[in-house]
Amino acid sequence: MAARLSLRDVNLRFGGIKVLEDVSFEVEPGSIHGLVGPNGAGKTSLFNCISGHYKPSSGSITIDGEEVLGLAPSKLARHGLARTFQHPALQLKATVLENVLLGGHTELPGGPLSWSLRLPFTGRAERRLRAEALELLERTNLGWAADLPADELSHGLHKGIELCRALLSKPSLLLLDEPAAGLSHGEVEQFIATVKRLRAEDDITVIIVEHHMGLISALTDQVVVLDHGRKLMEGTAAQAQSDPRVIEAYLGKDAVDDAA
Repeated sequence: MAARLSLRDVNLRFGGIKVLEDVSFEVEPGSIHGLVGPNGAGKTSLFNCISGHYKPSSGSITIDGEEVLGLAPSKLARHGLARTFQHPALQLKATVLENVLLGGHTELPGGPLSWSLRLPFTGRAERRLRAEALELLERTNLGWAADLPADELSHGLHKGIELCRALLSKPSLLLLDEPAAGLSHGEVEQFIATVKRLRAEDDITVIIVEHHMGLISALTDQVVVLDHGRKLMEGTAAQAQSDPRVIEAYLGKDAVDDAA
C-alpha cells in the first residue's frame, strides 16, 4: 500500500538561510502522525510546505504516490488535503453553520456564473452541503450552536468550528496546526476523543503539529521530531520522550547528563 503522504529530501531556504534540510518521512493511510520539536525547529515551515503555503527549494512531496510539490492550497484540496490553523480565521458575525459552509467550496459544482444565475443544480448542491455541515456539527457536539453567531462561542469551540470546516471537503489527509493551543484540559480531552472517532469512522490520515505532549501521546501512532530544520528522530511518542537527543534538543545537554 502506497503511503498517503511521502516527503523525500525536502529543503527550504529563505535567501541564504536553511530553514529545512533534507527532511524525509512517510505517513501511512489511516495513521495519526505528530510533528514535534522545540521552538524554531522548523515544524510550522514544514507544515506550510506540505499544505502549499510555502514552496520548498528542492525535494519531493507526494500524496497517494502523486507529486504535489509546489501546488497551491486550492489545488492540494483536490488531492484530498485540508488543514486547520492555530488561530482560527472565522467570520465572527456569521453563524457557526455559515462558517463551516465556507469549507465546502471544493465540493460545489460549476463556477461563479452558475451560482450567480442560481441554476437548479446549484440549489441541490447547496442543500446537500448544508445537510453535511449540520451532520458534522452534530458529530463534533456543536449541533446546538449551528445558528449562533461565532463570536458568542469560546475559543475552544472556535477550534471545533474550524475542524468541521476542514472536514466538510471530505479530506483524506487532514493537517492540524496546534489544535490544543488555548484549550482547557477538558477541551483537550474532548478533542482527542473527537479525532479518534473521526479517524475510525472516516479513515482519515492526520498530521498534527503540537506542543501539548499529552495530546501527542494520546493520539499519535508515530512522531517526527525536528531540530534546527532537520529530522532528529522518528518513532512513537514514548520513544521520542525518552530519546537523549530529543531531551537535549528541548532541555539542553545538562538535562541529559542529569538523567544519565
